[in-house]
Amino acid sequence: MSSSLRRSSLPVLPVVFTGPGLNRLIAAACIVALVALAAGVWLQPGGQWRLSALALVGAGIGAVLLLSSFGFAGAFRALIQERDASGFRAHAAMLALASLLMLPMLAQGHLFGQAMRGDATPVGIGFAVGALLFGAGMQVGGGCASGTLYSLGGGNGKLLGTLLGFVLGSALGAWSMGFWWSLPSLPGVTLQGLIGFGPALVLQLAVLGLIWRLGRGAKAPSRLLVAGGVALALLNSATLLLAGKPWGETSAFALWGSKLFTAVGIDAHAWAYWQRPGFNTQLDRATSLDITSIMDVAILLGAILAAVGSGVFRPRWGGDLRAWAGALLGGVAMGFGARLSNGCNIGAYFSAISVGSLSGWAWALLALAGSWMGIQLRPLFGLEPRGRRSWGRERPSPVGVQAG
Repeated sequence: MSSSLRRSSLPVLPVVFTGPGLNRLIAAACIVALVALAAGVWLQPGGQWRLSALALVGAGIGAVLLLSSFGFAGAFRALIQERDASGFRAHAAMLALASLLMLPMLAQGHLFGQAMRGDATPVGIGFAVGALLFGAGMQVGGGCASGTLYSLGGGNGKLLGTLLGFVLGSALGAWSMGFWWSLPSLPGVTLQGLIGFGPALVLQLAVLGLIWRLGRGAKAPSRLLVAGGVALALLNSATLLLAGKPWGETSAFALWGSKLFTAVGIDAHAWAYWQRPGFNTQLDRATSLDITSIMDVAILLGAILAAVGSGVFRPRWGGDLRAWAGALLGGVAMGFGARLSNGCNIGAYFSAISVGSLSGWAWALLALAGSWMGIQLRPLFGLEPRGRRSWGRERPSPVGVQAG
């Protein structure tokens, strides 16, 4: 890291970017944008009411994430640095409720005219590399995909760098997938595919209950954090009911990035990632018909509304140029890693475990290892005091406050 970059800082945002008058204007603009999004995706050619409902679900997710400060990157970091399992206990509660709701839905096959799908992800070399990269990236980038969207909605400008890196890294990951798919891997397996839905649900709840119990000696998660996890489980289940698949975030970033590459003359249609059945038409369809894109935009709008409404909206740079460099590089690592491992903390961890995919458990362990590596890099970007060990006794930021 050059000395000039270490000394560089960003100018202070002027007072004009804060204040109740501007907050009311921002809130009104977000409400208009959300209504326009929900109405537009229904009324457009090929649109349907389910897309509008998913936009509202997305806004709810953004609000819950921000108001509860429900995070993933912070939970991983607290466990590694402080042996603080409170974040993972909140995760266990969320996963238990989501499993209790979503596995029976999948067992039905169809609900209200909508096919229920919970795909299992193959686990191989590419998957492992991707999960490790993602874990490292979320520790230097400021948060995972959900954390990036809700923290950006709260006014943390640094996460714009993370988002841009996410889009670039996701496109590069999509471009390289032909190579990664050629490497050895094990087929995707679900717990219910091995032992049936009933036993799978019982076993999954038992394992999650054990995780909750093993963390009893640690600080208990706050009621707000647990309530946030419960709300996210309900909203993910609503996503499955409406979309026929659970909540995911990062496939939209790959779509956006690939469309941008195509627009500047690098045709993403030729990439193996986009030549798969069901994917080969997405680049030519309107982005406003893509479920994940709709929900991602709605999550950002919901987070902004929640931040303004609760009085915590505070536009800021979020760090100096070193921190911004970490945000950009972390975003690239997460975007690339998310394509290799078929998702982020949401798609590859939360949703994967909730629908019984064993890949979700493998991803969590690998991302935990990747997080340890990322924590070692944080001082390079001014994110940790120099000389502080990753297993030190100093209390880190509260779980979830650091985005992700």
